[in-house]
Amino acid sequence: MTKFLGIDFAPLNIPFVRRVQTLCTLQWVLTFLFGGFGSLFFTIYLLFTRYFWVPVIYILWYFYDRNSAETGGHYIRWIRECSVWKKMGEYFPAKLHKTAELDPTKSYIFGLHPHGIMQINGFLSFATEATGFSKLFPGLIPHLVILAGQFQFPFYRDYLLTSGMASVSKESFHWICNRAGHCACVVVGGAEEALESKPGTFNLVLNKRKGFIKQAIRHGASLVPVFGFGENELYEQIHNPEGSILRKLQLFLMHKVFGFSLPIIKGRGVFNYTFGIMPYRRPLNTVVGKPIEVEKNEEPSQEEIDNLHTRYVEELTDLFESNKTKYGIDESVHLNFIA
Repeated sequence: MTKFLGIDFAPLNIPFVRRVQTLCTLQWVLTFLFGGFGSLFFTIYLLFTRYFWVPVIYILWYFYDRNSAETGGHYIRWIRECSVWKKMGEYFPAKLHKTAELDPTKSYIFGLHPHGIMQINGFLSFATEATGFSKLFPGLIPHLVILAGQFQFPFYRDYLLTSGMASVSKESFHWICNRAGHCACVVVGGAEEALESKPGTFNLVLNKRKGFIKQAIRHGASLVPVFGFGENELYEQIHNPEGSILRKLQLFLMHKVFGFSLPIIKGRGVFNYTFGIMPYRRPLNTVVGKPIEVEKNEEPSQEEIDNLHTRYVEELTDLFESNKTKYGIDESVHLNFIA
């Protein structure tokens, strides 16, 4: 390692395989950060060139395919198994662990925690085969459900749909949960929890998040808590305490403008270890908990929802407590439910 002007530069003799892992991870980070608006601006640009016919044809396709985000996406196996994702998984490295068998004749709702900055655990484990989901859970098809707005961007939406991603909407839950062997994987804490993502912290936004609980009861889908150890370790975030000007601005942009949060992050670079937008090379371990069987009731009462939510929180807490020391977390550290 060479240090110059306070910057730790990567050595020149890094093995080729590690460079490939970095490149595969970089393309995903850039796509995550700029893919949506980048594709939108590029499409608008094409309208004013001799290639104007490309976006025109795409609009026809978009109109024809407009409901795919509500019907499980376009689950294309060979894209999910692409070696790019496997190399990205090796970058950290990322691993998927199961604690119980899941019946492929049932449907499930996976609750993913914590959100982290980019939810890399969730993407690798449930939107790709980088960690071998299909081998661990044969017969199950996972759908990472995300903000509906992500599927409004031309071309970018197709990139997401090919992995089986879907909208986090009532219609989407209805489609997934009414099909045996399908799993809706929802990042429960959402954008608000991303603002709490810092190394060494386990602040979860869950107390008032009960929509996925209601959907589980309405469809009789089993609930499965999932914890991604290492997710909060991938980036550092500028300190933004509750009530600060920065936090107020971030919450305003999240609730009133974009619908997603804008954490100010610090990672590593492609050629240095001091700063950049790349996540740190730190182990990711996604642990899938035991299923909570749910009795179907299309019109659940608030008491039913609250009781199941309480049980879900207990199961999630037990999952964290029984696995934390395996992944380098001190026995004195516990989950902190902040909202």
